[in-house]
Amino acid sequence: MPAAKYIVNLTLAERADLQQLVRAGTTAARKLMRARVLLKADDGLTDAEVAEHVGVGTATVARIRQRCVEEGLAAALVDRPHRGALPKFTGKQQAHLIALACSTPPAGRARWTLRLWADRGVALGFTEHCSYETIRQVLKKTRSSRGRSAPGVSRPSGRLS
Repeated sequence: MPAAKYIVNLTLAERADLQQLVRAGTTAARKLMRARVLLKADDGLTDAEVAEHVGVGTATVARIRQRCVEEGLAAALVDRPHRGALPKFTGKQQAHLIALACSTPPAGRARWTLRLWADRGVALGFTEHCSYETIRQVLKKTRSSRGRSAPGVSRPSGRLS
């Protein structure tokens, strides 16, 4: 097996910090695993040996080594931010859609449906396209229900004296 492309050389202080982190064991499991990988890599083990000792894949070891060498120890220990879709609606737009729940439904309809809400969001110019699932998630945050006679409004459970 060829030698590792990225050689991890920890300073005494960095090594002591990682050993303390592993010994304490009170941090996230991924961070502990990465610390163990870096300590074994600093000992001069190959990727395969480190992977076997720590219980991860060789590609994981190679990635952690590379991040340590290129970006530093701190970057190698933490997760990168995950990508995700930006929210379809701003808070103000969500509030407007939720307010629709309390309004009367369009003519010829007994109540608002998720598809009607989605279409209304597009018609109002909030977004170019919207699925009913997006609307469901917005309404779920407020615990609104399409099935109640007064959606979005909670009734008291007992009699008021």
